[in-house]
Amino acid sequence: MSLFHIFLVAIIQGLTEFLPVSSSGHLILLPNLTSLEDQGQVIDAAVHVGTLFAVILYFWRDVKIALLGLPRLAQGRADTPGSKLSLLLLIATIPVILFGLFLHLTGWDIAMRSVTVIGWTMLIFGIILYFADQKGATVKEAENWSTKDAIIMGLWQAIALIPGTSRSGATITGARMLGYQREDAARISMLMSIPTIIASGILLGADVARDANAELARDGAIAAAFAFVSALLALTLMMRLLRSVSFTPYVIYRVILGVVLLYFAYS
Repeated sequence: MSLFHIFLVAIIQGLTEFLPVSSSGHLILLPNLTSLEDQGQVIDAAVHVGTLFAVILYFWRDVKIALLGLPRLAQGRADTPGSKLSLLLLIATIPVILFGLFLHLTGWDIAMRSVTVIGWTMLIFGIILYFADQKGATVKEAENWSTKDAIIMGLWQAIALIPGTSRSGATITGARMLGYQREDAARISMLMSIPTIIASGILLGADVARDANAELARDGAIAAAFAFVSALLALTLMMRLLRSVSFTPYVIYRVILGVVLLYFAYS
């Protein structure tokens, strides 16, 4: 791969992973709408590693609390803030793992990688996000996250495996419907991404190890670095904007892109 191609893939992944606009959808669109070849699973895994480190760094305080709670959770107790957070993150990850395995084994994950599917999901889930954000109450904070809410948001996260839906967009939609404030909805959504990205990396691990070579390893390291920087910038900007701006700008982008893609797909 050329350095420009690596840079483009990494920037797209980094900027869109945590914004509610679907990183997977944008990465699928890149080879479909340009003359560039598909970047392959090794680069996909690398840019996800980059974004993983970005979210861990940004939310390190919460991540540290969850990590410190793991030993107590391993003893079967979830009676501290850390062990409770670890348990809820694990619960929220189960639906996406099960649905992801189902899609992978049936081949539907490949079948849905089309401009038409992405166009419809961009449009439909963008509109759903708008109504959830505008009509949702703001009575809950991240500290109110419960087992029931973790299951519901986990199901939303599983639906986001459909290309174009957006993992962050779906989980934020679920959180806003449950009454969480915008910043807290985004915070929970970002923390949920950590075990999800790790699980996704493990699922792709065998394929990546089989295809990897020295040149791909170098390209992957470069892609991960670029993705880390762009993801950290995007995450920082979004969390700051949420103090004064709703999710409407992202909805507008999704609707416009969805309409354009559907016009392109059906014309």
